[in-house]
Amino acid sequence: MATLVVPVVGLNKVVVAFLDGHRSRGCVYDFSPLKDVFRLVGEGDSPQQKGVEIGLKDLKALFFVKDFRGDSRYKESKKVGDGKPGRKVEVTFFDGEKIVGTTQAYNPAHKGFFVYPADAKSNSLRIFVVNWNVRDVKFL
Repeated sequence: MATLVVPVVGLNKVVVAFLDGHRSRGCVYDFSPLKDVFRLVGEGDSPQQKGVEIGLKDLKALFFVKDFRGDSRYKESKKVGDGKPGRKVEVTFFDGEKIVGTTQAYNPAHKGFFVYPADAKSNSLRIFVVNWNVRDVKFL
């Protein structure tokens, strides 16, 4: 007997970067940049499970990823190619980590903003940066 696999619409793979340095992997389907919290469902858990509530106040960023494996040996290019939509930006976090890419909606008065990585081969599809945990945003 064949097993029917039904894809879950709207489920995004994420890596959650907390301010204290630890990271968690899982899936989200209720994330909104307008809300203060979202639910993280564990990597191997069923999407029907409730998950853990995560507050933006505890985060540095939320990385929407292609897969959970990634390649720690791969060095991403920091060069933003011409023709990418949005403004070229370099974001520096308080811990010194930097991300480079483009953004279409940076506003320091909002909770955060999305950055699309400069490197098309990045494992990150987009990154939600939490504004109040950023040291510097520089337009390139």
